[in-house]
Amino acid sequence: MKVVTTVKIKNNLGLHIRPAASIVKMLKNTKCDVTFTYKKESVNAKSIMGILMLALKKNSMITITINGPDADKVMDELTIAFENSFGEK
Repeated sequence: MKVVTTVKIKNNLGLHIRPAASIVKMLKNTKCDVTFTYKKESVNAKSIMGILMLALKKNSMITITINGPDADKVMDELTIAFENSFGEK
């Protein structure tokens, strides 16, 4: 199954090391391929360096593409994490 959505970076400091590490940890045990796309650049979301290379600032819009058996569940978890700014306020 493939799911695609667009999310907005809400963190004041953008998608820095702490939220990037949260994403990688969240995706560690999934059987899905997860890709983040920003300005025509796509990276593996299971790679902390890949995420950081996108240099995502506050209010950046990224596209998340997930391919795999538990894609819906993984997408739900990711979108909730983005919505909640990864626990940062």
